[in-house]
Amino acid sequence: MIIRQPAVANQFYPGDPLALRREIAQYIPTTVHAHPARGVVSPHAGYVYSGHVAGAVYSMVKVPEHVVILGPNHTGYGSYAEIMSEGIWQMPMGDVPIADDLARVIMENCPDLTDGYQAHIYEHSLEVQVPFLQYLQPDLKIVPICLGPLELDVCLAIGQGIARAVAGFGKPVLLVASTDMSHYVSADVAQKLDGLAIREVLKLDPAGLYNTVKQYGISMCGYIPTTITLEACRDLGAQNAELVKYATSGDINGDYSRVVGYAGFVIR
Repeated sequence: MIIRQPAVANQFYPGDPLALRREIAQYIPTTVHAHPARGVVSPHAGYVYSGHVAGAVYSMVKVPEHVVILGPNHTGYGSYAEIMSEGIWQMPMGDVPIADDLARVIMENCPDLTDGYQAHIYEHSLEVQVPFLQYLQPDLKIVPICLGPLELDVCLAIGQGIARAVAGFGKPVLLVASTDMSHYVSADVAQKLDGLAIREVLKLDPAGLYNTVKQYGISMCGYIPTTITLEACRDLGAQNAELVKYATSGDINGDYSRVVGYAGFVIR
């Protein structure tokens, strides 16, 4: 059995389970407005920067036992579309098993995905979502999918395949797209460019998001997983996307000349 160790504990988030739980509790003060969702879009920076945005998103969602997490491949390891179909993620708050039954159905419906773990070993974009999910769902099982550069038609095909797999799975499944927005531009530029991408997410338009990012050179690292998630959610009957919160790193460190943008959405 493959056992994945945390890659960014004590860097992006506390490695001590009690400290981690306390920090997440600060970002998720209440779940009084939590309802089932088809998907979410959540940032993946260090918690000090984007945890408040992620927490705002997850506080609105009833997290089921099965979650598919799609994130960008920052490391370059593995394949461009890699699903981890078995094993355990050892996390500070406890082990999280791979939902191998759901992963198997997804692979049957998504021939563009490669089964493997190399892309996942050091990747932070999926890992930082897990403690939030685990905090809200102690019986969490995940299907991690790590994605590199893909053409639009491949993104749409994977999204449609995931939708077919989820529709036939017979149990509630939440889709999580992990992404930050613009990188290392002024806050004014980030808000302008991110606004263009946000508009397409709110329209539930996967092709619109993909083409907008390409056309305007928006440095949104997770536009591929977000495109796929939008397509899957739309195929599963999603009716609307809500922007829960937008912020930048400048809101934390006071430097608005060179920021990273963070946006959080809930899709229902």
